[in-house]
Amino acid sequence: MTPFTAVEGLATDVQLPDGDGPFPAVLIRTPYDRLRHRAELRGWARRGFAALAQDVRGRHASAGEWHPYENEAADGAATARWIRRQRWSDGRLVAAGASYAAHCALALALDAPEDARPDAVIAAVPALGTAETAREPSGVERLEARAGWWAAHGDRQDSDEEALAKALAAAPGLLAHLPVSDLPARLGRNLPSWPGLWRHQERGRLRTRAAHAGMPLLAVGGHHDHFAEDTVALWNRWGGPSARLLMGPWGHGLVALPGPDATPAHRVSLGDLYARWARLALAGELGHGHRGAVGLGGSPLWVSAGTEGEPYTPMLRLLHGASFTGDPERPVMSGKLTVPTDGTPDRCLLVTPPLPRPLDVVGAVEVWLRATADTPSADWAVRLVALSPEGAAERLAVGVVRRADPPGRAAEFSVVLGRLARRLPAGSRLRLEIAGHHFPAHARNPHTGDDPVTATRLLASRREVDPRHVVLRLPVLRTRPMPTDPVQEILR
Repeated sequence: MTPFTAVEGLATDVQLPDGDGPFPAVLIRTPYDRLRHRAELRGWARRGFAALAQDVRGRHASAGEWHPYENEAADGAATARWIRRQRWSDGRLVAAGASYAAHCALALALDAPEDARPDAVIAAVPALGTAETAREPSGVERLEARAGWWAAHGDRQDSDEEALAKALAAAPGLLAHLPVSDLPARLGRNLPSWPGLWRHQERGRLRTRAAHAGMPLLAVGGHHDHFAEDTVALWNRWGGPSARLLMGPWGHGLVALPGPDATPAHRVSLGDLYARWARLALAGELGHGHRGAVGLGGSPLWVSAGTEGEPYTPMLRLLHGASFTGDPERPVMSGKLTVPTDGTPDRCLLVTPPLPRPLDVVGAVEVWLRATADTPSADWAVRLVALSPEGAAERLAVGVVRRADPPGRAAEFSVVLGRLARRLPAGSRLRLEIAGHHFPAHARNPHTGDDPVTATRLLASRREVDPRHVVLRLPVLRTRPMPTDPVQEILR
């Protein structure tokens, strides 16, 4: 392992294969400490690649100031040119990474000058940009995830992964403090970039540029990852000669973080798969077009990417809460699946009968409803929960939209709950919760019309849901699909 600081003061580790070379190269640019990638670099080198890991500007051993999402195309381009000048480089380059490191790889592929762009891209659980990570597509703020990331990594040279957990242990009500923009003061450290995070509203820039990409892509994601929708969207929009998608029942850590619905069939050796794909991509031996594999949670079945179920609308029965109060002082909590049974309802609760047969749900889940709020601004959080025959509850999907309908006037609208790839066993029931908040995963709407990030005053909001006009649309496979081998599908 050879360390360099030759590229504008950017600390870079290089692991070369045995032999004289020259070799194709793999570049990982990360804010999470390049030293964590030493075993990964050795794995690439054993497979014949020159492997590099680099701390991004202002992080860990790299010089400069750390400004998330701002300098990655320029710094990546300088590094790519440096790599191609080295005697051990054969000129071919794969940009790879996960989460923010995937953003670095994509910025190099899509924003850098043509001469610096890589020849192939591996983007796992990609953070596509500031707006995509900070907000839902509807604009609702992702509070807990961003607070955790900024507390751990924002405006500092190093990282403290447990910063938010330690702060919450000392002050459990930390995320409920108002205004949200003052969170750094409550954390006890300087985070000058925190308020500016929420000013980023424009989404989709990298996805738009992806349509003009000129190299192969391997996109990897997890159904339980908060960037799952962006991973699929990137694959869908990619304009390069080939695009491959691998999605399994995993969280943000992929196979190292399997979901409760993962099975032994979902154990994929990603390192070996990445190297085999990279060889084929650099040799131009991948078939053209969009392909891939999606693993169904709760089942050993893998299906071809792009498989979509047909609409199915199960019957819903109202349990209670056709009239409820969305009170930001007592919000529905994102981490709790228990439902209060006494007092004023805080959500509308509906349930299906037990499923008469197993359902394979593959595709986007959507809820249509007719509802009323008595405040000028209202969030509508819809959560879908699976109830096993034994009564155990498991969250399946969540969607949140922000509405500014005239107070007291009924509106008809839909809430997209994201994509599912899941087998639901016979006897399960589905519980649908319609609420005014999903906190602390999402910031609370104050219901005053004020910005939830700067608001200091909260109002309760009376809600009415017409249970006759609540429709849950599930994409269900009507027949058993042809199973596929995920590795073969990615490599063909």
